[in-house]
Amino acid sequence: MISKQRAVSRLIAQAGQMLLAHGAESTLVGDIMRRMGFACGMREVEVSLSASSLVVTTVYDDHCITTTRSCPDKGLNMRVVTQVQRICIMMERNLLDHRMAQHKLDTISPKRYNRWIVILMIGLSCASFSRLAGGDWAVFAMTFIASAVGMGARQEMASRHFNPLLNFAATAFVTSLISTQAINYHIGNTPTLVMASSVLMLVPGFPLINAVADMLKGYVNMGIARFTFASLLTLSICLGIIAAMRITGIWGW
Repeated sequence: MISKQRAVSRLIAQAGQMLLAHGAESTLVGDIMRRMGFACGMREVEVSLSASSLVVTTVYDDHCITTTRSCPDKGLNMRVVTQVQRICIMMERNLLDHRMAQHKLDTISPKRYNRWIVILMIGLSCASFSRLAGGDWAVFAMTFIASAVGMGARQEMASRHFNPLLNFAATAFVTSLISTQAINYHIGNTPTLVMASSVLMLVPGFPLINAVADMLKGYVNMGIARFTFASLLTLSICLGIIAAMRITGIWGW
């Protein structure tokens, strides 16, 4: 029985680690871990979360096991989150036991979209914002080029495991450096829209939403940590934009 409890504790901890590392909100992480534990017959499952680690305690037949896991940030990936949720649901329906669930959990991989599709769609989305704001097709084209090149640079730095803050600052710098040329050469009816629209891809919306959700649902420490990180990302973006403006001599939007 102790060996089963130990295996279940490791399963729960690994599931929570994967959820937290790939951007799930804290309430979801805690709920999934508890549900998986109860589906395996645990009498109690207690979870404590912090910005970079988690602690889980299981109680089974009056025997208590506590385990800790570090949770380094691995980037947003909702595929991992949904796969872990599916495993939890299958366990609750008695379609999987803890051994089968552990095997499925081990086979989850954070697959991502093709990088060229991402670059294309990011370019189109930022360009569409400029068009909706009143820009003409020349502004649309310049916004597409600036945001697409910036996204390519961001992906290249991410593949080399650069610090996220440095990544965002460099991406904002490259994107703004290209977009300022629209003002320099008077391209389009409102060239300032190129600078404003091309950097919208860098807005840390997901971390900010998670931060607010965590604080509203009682995970205040997690919410503050995530809000601080999102604020640092925003500061990095601003520094990159200001550096590009400083070099080109073009100030303001």
